[in-house]
Amino acid sequence: MAKIAFIAPDKQLFLQGRKIIHELGIADRVVIYLARLKRAIRLAKALEQQDVSVIISRGGTARVIIKARIQIPVVEIPISGQDLAQVFYEAKKITALDRPQVAMVAFDNMVYDIESLSAILGINLTIYRLETSEDIPARIAEVAQSDADIVVGGIKTVLLAAKQGLTHHLIRSGEFSIRTAFAEAEKIIQARKIEKEQAQKFKALADYSLEGIISINPQKTVEVFNPAAETLLKISAPEIVGKQIDQVLSGIEVDLCLAKRKRITGQTVQQGSIWLTYNIAPVIVDSQLTGAIITFQDITHIQELEAKIRNQVLARRFVASYRFTDIIGSSPQLKESKRIAREMALVDNATVLIFGESGTGKELFAQSIHNESCRKHGPFVAVNCAALPANLLESELFGYVEGAFTGAAKKGKPGLFEMAHRGTIFLDEISEMDKYGQSRLLRVLQERQVMRLGDDKYIPIDVRIIAATNKKLGDLVKEGQFRQDLFYRFKVLTLNLAPLRKRSADIACLAQYFVRQFTAKYNKQVEIVPAVYRYLQEYDWPGNVRELMYFLERLIIICNEQVITVDVVKQYWDDREDIGPDAAVTVRRPEVAEIVAALEKCNSNISRTAELLGMDRSTLYRKLKSYNIETKKTY
Repeated sequence: MAKIAFIAPDKQLFLQGRKIIHELGIADRVVIYLARLKRAIRLAKALEQQDVSVIISRGGTARVIIKARIQIPVVEIPISGQDLAQVFYEAKKITALDRPQVAMVAFDNMVYDIESLSAILGINLTIYRLETSEDIPARIAEVAQSDADIVVGGIKTVLLAAKQGLTHHLIRSGEFSIRTAFAEAEKIIQARKIEKEQAQKFKALADYSLEGIISINPQKTVEVFNPAAETLLKISAPEIVGKQIDQVLSGIEVDLCLAKRKRITGQTVQQGSIWLTYNIAPVIVDSQLTGAIITFQDITHIQELEAKIRNQVLARRFVASYRFTDIIGSSPQLKESKRIAREMALVDNATVLIFGESGTGKELFAQSIHNESCRKHGPFVAVNCAALPANLLESELFGYVEGAFTGAAKKGKPGLFEMAHRGTIFLDEISEMDKYGQSRLLRVLQERQVMRLGDDKYIPIDVRIIAATNKKLGDLVKEGQFRQDLFYRFKVLTLNLAPLRKRSADIACLAQYFVRQFTAKYNKQVEIVPAVYRYLQEYDWPGNVRELMYFLERLIIICNEQVITVDVVKQYWDDREDIGPDAAVTVRRPEVAEIVAALEKCNSNISRTAELLGMDRSTLYRKLKSYNIETKKTY
């Protein structure tokens, strides 16, 4: 507990102070000493090493402690007007004179407004001012040569006056003055406590911050150098505290910050082999500049964190990026699909089934429905049911507990349904889910709860399900490949997306949009004549919008012509022959033959085949299953 040290220069004040301390009930927090002048200085220096927050003393003793620059605040017991009036009254009484000659030997802090008071009380006063305690004998000698009737002052003054045979009287403090000093000391203790708490908070913040923190004074001397700064700059704090900041960080704009009191943010500097990003903020207290705080981080570390977050969030697709305004087209079919989808977005929990050929934008619509629903602030979790084996799909969707199977994570793992809580889960290629997975999904739809693999309890979830397929589920139900009860669960809200060949009016605006996008991306300056857009409308686009987008990207990248005409398009369109406006079908190389040829070339290696065909492994697996193509490695 914080303590007060009461240093009394004379026994009378010592006894008086002890009495008041007990009356105030603060004896457990006050230590009391009898000491004056030089001895009091030695005592105060010793108290600096103890749990003492404030010193109370009086007169010359208080003054010499303050001048000794002790690091503990000193509260002076004031010599009040009432105390001085009492002194002058006692002087008249002792001398038995109506207007005695009074010599006052005192430090400046004891004589405020004393002249006016002495005049009022009828005293002829002469003040003998003291600078240090060593001045007292000389001043007493001067008083002895004067016609003073009485000497008043502190304890050392009256003791020397007595030796000289001079009439004397000790200046005493009244109880009110002593109580006032204790009240002031309590205020200082409280203020220092608040200051100490703030300092400790700053220290904790600095010590545990992942950023390097350096504090400097106006002379650019380092005062704080936190552990993160030690790690980043490979310098220990004792080596640099008290030295100039230029010895640690060179090339930073400290002078500009201090001179203009200007905050500087987002700057970079190279320190050895690493690059740092730093901020500098001036510290201003009561309009006075008291220094600056420099914070900095390793740019490489920031980039790694950003990449990690991006991978965790975007790679798992927990964020929906697209809205209805991002879906390009003005055909009646597309407008009607967007209208229906917007109506579906207003319904919170009903399951949505989106049907459309590959490349028609099923996920764009799913994300748009999510972003226009009341769940837009929740997660959007997308999973491709065709891209994962049946056993892995189950653990991904529903999660598992520790020890559920060989290779399971130690602490288990939440499933995608749990991660989509209060949001939307998008199940793409729902037709590829096996029967067991379908039965578990049906239970989720019915009960709105999931059970992790290896667990025995259910976890309630609040999730909207949007499913998508490019196959007719009704036909799969007839073939026994899809559960009928699950099909009817999905059939509540259905959205059919027309293929691009049935909305050829959208081809031109889509093409113009992709051209603008890719010319900006690849910094190309090309002009496309209107006839090109009409020519593109003649093609069926079996790969739909995705095929159109990839073709235009390839065209923008590889063409050298400034103006793209129909002939230029024909030149670079190597997977179709020239067709007239009346042609009804494309003459592209059949996809099945292309896949089979690629498989033979790559010895049925799926990864190499997918790379050769320019598609994902999951897409290739889906096509192999769709076309009933068997893969056998040859040796």
